[in-house]
Amino acid sequence: MSVKSLKRHCLAIAALTLGSPLAASAQVEQADQPGWDAAGQMAWAKQCKQWDDWDKPGPPFQIYGNTYYVGTCGISAILITGDKGHVLIDGGTKEGASLIAANIGKLGFKLSDIKLLLISHEHFDHVGGIAELQRQTGAKLMVMPEAKAAMESGHPSEGDPQKSDDGSFEPAHVVGTLENAKPLLLGSIAIMPHATPGHTPGATSWQWRSCAGETCAAMVYADSLSPISTGSYRFSDHPEYVESFREGLAHLAQLDCTILLTPHPSASQMWKRFSFGTPFGEPSCRAYASGISERLDARLNEEKPG
Repeated sequence: MSVKSLKRHCLAIAALTLGSPLAASAQVEQADQPGWDAAGQMAWAKQCKQWDDWDKPGPPFQIYGNTYYVGTCGISAILITGDKGHVLIDGGTKEGASLIAANIGKLGFKLSDIKLLLISHEHFDHVGGIAELQRQTGAKLMVMPEAKAAMESGHPSEGDPQKSDDGSFEPAHVVGTLENAKPLLLGSIAIMPHATPGHTPGATSWQWRSCAGETCAAMVYADSLSPISTGSYRFSDHPEYVESFREGLAHLAQLDCTILLTPHPSASQMWKRFSFGTPFGEPSCRAYASGISERLDARLNEEKPG
């Protein structure tokens, strides 16, 4: 399939798979105006590699419509631009904050126009740079109630399966907490938080709509969700937590999800897709959630005595 045909095919998929209030269907654009930066995506994939270093610089690029990648080679940071200000999801490591800020500038956006800071989950590789980015932008930070204490203390949440590792980070100021499935509104941006605890208690997946002309895509930034732990933590010792883990995965699987993004780019084959110059393709949210569910089942089986 030619690049032009691939673009037409992907846009057709985008137009046909939308259906929620966050993702209205529309006419397909011309293939020579796809609504994403194919050259930029391929340049990023050429400079970076799968499961790359967290603080390795990578070029920023347009993912689709008003959604941009401003993270590093190994850690995602997502910028959503709007008419009343912009939203930034995740801040990378402490060292990664300056790389994210520089990438935002390279795209021609002002740090002062970022009004809202959000996170995927409260681990230092994704929120270590939030405090610095908060200083540089003046933006308001909002998190799930379960992540508030961690963000304000700079230490992992109580109940975090990796708490014994104590990956501390600089504390940040939380101005408010989120309500599950209640959208945040910032001008033309409507972004929905979905509680998906498991990797951490405050883990959050995000859903919004990005449009290129009249063609819109349902964007989902799904949390890492890998069932890993440190020290003596056993998931099977926490049945209520496992139940919440499963409920979040089941919910994630049902979301409208034209373009899937994740905090670690390679976890959802972002590197592979971008290397072809397209944000579309597998896995879907359903497939991603199913894969995590299988890993959780395997982990619980490993914990069985004998």
